[in-house]
Amino acid sequence: MREAIGRSIFDGGLPFPVMVVHREALEHNIATMAAFARDHGLELAPHAKTHMSPEIAARQLEAGAWGLTVATTRQAMAARSFGAARIVVANQFVDPAGLAWATAELAGDPGFDLLSFADSAAGVDILAKHAGPRPFRVLVELGHHGGRAGCRSLEELLEVVRYVQESPGVELAGIAGYEGGLPGADEVRAYLRLLQDAVEHLRLRQPILTVGGSQWFDVIGRELAATKATVVLRSGAYVTHDDGYYRERTPFNRVEGELRPALEVWAHVLSTPEPGLAVVGMGKRDAPYDEGLPVPKRGGVTVMRMQDQHTVVQADGLRPGDLLAFGISHPCTAFDKWRALPVVDRDYRIVGEITTLF
Repeated sequence: MREAIGRSIFDGGLPFPVMVVHREALEHNIATMAAFARDHGLELAPHAKTHMSPEIAARQLEAGAWGLTVATTRQAMAARSFGAARIVVANQFVDPAGLAWATAELAGDPGFDLLSFADSAAGVDILAKHAGPRPFRVLVELGHHGGRAGCRSLEELLEVVRYVQESPGVELAGIAGYEGGLPGADEVRAYLRLLQDAVEHLRLRQPILTVGGSQWFDVIGRELAATKATVVLRSGAYVTHDDGYYRERTPFNRVEGELRPALEVWAHVLSTPEPGLAVVGMGKRDAPYDEGLPVPKRGGVTVMRMQDQHTVVQADGLRPGDLLAFGISHPCTAFDKWRALPVVDRDYRIVGEITTLF
C-alpha cells in the first residue's frame, strides 16, 4: 500500500471493497478525548482492543494517554510492542502462558506498570501463584446485577480487597468498574457513587479508580471530579467513532464537542437482479454488523441484509460497477476485519497506512 501514497483510492490501484480511515477525523477524535480528560482532571488509557494498531496507539500515547487498556494477555503483548509503558488488563488474568509472559516482563523492566482486575479470592490466588519478584498490581472490580464480571456488592468487594492485602505476590492498586451496560444516567450515577464509596475504604496514598467511559464520560467527569483517586477512563470506540451505534450514544450529544466518523467502506455494485434491488460486494467479512448494519452514504439506499461477502440493498438507479460508500456502526468489530487500511485526506488521496495486529 505504501507505493500508493499520494494516489486516489479511485484510480484503480486498490482492490475493492476497501475500508479507509479519514486522517482528519482520526486526529480530531484523539485530540478531542485527550482534551476532555485533561480538562476534567481525568486520565485516559484508551482501550486498544478497538483498533489493535501500532500507528493509532502511537498517536494516542503521543497525545498524552496515561497508558493502554487491553482485554486479553495476547493483546497485552501487542500493546507492549506498541511502546506502552503502562497497560491495564481490563479482565482477570488466568491463562498460564499470559501470566508467565507478564511475570517475565515485569521482572525485566522495573519501569513497566501492569494492572489487572480481580473479583474473587480464587482469581487473586491465580495471580499470587504465578507472581515473580515484582507483585501483580490488582484493581478489584465492582460489577452490578446482570452485568459482566465484578463483585456484586460493596461488602463482597471489600472482602476481596482484604484478601488482596493479605496475599503475597499481589498488591492492591485500586478499584475498577464498567458502567457501559447500565440503562441510563440515573443508574450510572448510583453505580459511580458505589465506586466512590469503595475507594474511600482503601488505605492507599493514591488509589486508582478506572471506569469504561465510552457512553457516559460526561457523567463520569461530573460525578467523580472530587474523588480522591487517579480516575482513569478506558474509552475505546471514540478513536474512530461511527455512523450508527456510537453516533446515537456519544456523550457529545449532551455536552459541547463532537466526535467524527473516521471509518468508511467503499464497495462496487455487483448485480441488480430485480428492480429496486442491488447486490454490493461487501459483506460480514468486510464491515461490522453486530451493533447495527452499515450506513449508506448515498441517499435512497437502504441496507436490507448482509451475507459473508455480499450486502443486499434496496435502491433505484444503480448499475453494476457503481461505487457506494458506507459508514460503519461499532468500530470495535470493524478493525479486526482488516490487516491494513489506507489513511486518506478529504480528497481520498492516500496519505498513510494503518495496520492491525489481531
